[in-house]
Amino acid sequence: MKPSRDRRGDHRSEAPGRAAVPALRETGPSAAPRPLVRRDGPLPRERLPLILEVSPNEDYALLDSGGGEKLEQYGPYRIVRPEGQAIWQKALPDREWQRADAIFTGNTDEEGMGRWRFPKTPLGETWPMRHDGIDYLGRFTSFRHVGVFPEQASHWDHMDGLIRAAGRPVKVLNLFGYTGLASLVAARAGAEVTHVDASKKAIGWARENQAITRLGDKPIRWICEDAMKFAEREERRGSRYDIILLDPPAYGRGPKGEVWQLFDDLPALVDICRSILTPKPLTVVLTAYSIRASFFAIHALMRDSFAGMGGCVESGELVIREKSAGRALSTSLFSRWVVA
Repeated sequence: MKPSRDRRGDHRSEAPGRAAVPALRETGPSAAPRPLVRRDGPLPRERLPLILEVSPNEDYALLDSGGGEKLEQYGPYRIVRPEGQAIWQKALPDREWQRADAIFTGNTDEEGMGRWRFPKTPLGETWPMRHDGIDYLGRFTSFRHVGVFPEQASHWDHMDGLIRAAGRPVKVLNLFGYTGLASLVAARAGAEVTHVDASKKAIGWARENQAITRLGDKPIRWICEDAMKFAEREERRGSRYDIILLDPPAYGRGPKGEVWQLFDDLPALVDICRSILTPKPLTVVLTAYSIRASFFAIHALMRDSFAGMGGCVESGELVIREKSAGRALSTSLFSRWVVA
């Protein structure tokens, strides 16, 4: 499989650094596009811009940023990684950055994958981490990722509250599920979860996380499959979900010429997601990384897609609040439809 581009523009292949090619569309005359027609009915109410913020805590902190890099604290380790949006100057002195346990270098090998450098003691591939009482494995991958995207905690907390307040069984579909933190949060809150990702290694990592956090008795289906194809099949089967999470890449290419282009394929996937909601749905959450667009684009898509269903579409950015100087580092765009 050729490398694809992930949410922040890093290269990605079939490795647990981010799901390999999560939703691919076959090319050629056999791949008939889904016919899309604008939905009738009034548009949902809107709330924007909404900035969802993650602050430093005992599990994770953005210690400092600047000069195209970020200094983060993941559990016991200080980590330095590239960050293109950090175009300002670092607030902490060099000696604080020099205390890093792991640094992702800018050097790449012939496969386009970077390397980790360990200035102090060589570290193992994995280490124990925790989010809000949920244990999981951090991992130094060749794609600069470590197995969790902390900015998503705002969505996880929102979903947890919806599930607990529902007072009934809740079914969650987590498309492009990666290493499973969202799925574990939903399962712990009492939901029945279907987790879909195209990477076998990411699915294996997610199952490891389930075992580590002692949620093995929770109802989670781990599905290794193309997200678009799975959603289309669920539509044909009549399967329905109360909550759907969408975290697609900007671009992906598979071994048989399949292509995922977010701007081309996202409208059809969102349309399918509407069709597989239960009669009393709770939310559909879309996050978009590494795209040249305003959140207004996905906001308009979500409002059009959920016309006639009432509720509200909330859109904006996910940001992480820096510990050193209090600056906000924007990581992604999001749009979510909620009933209330």
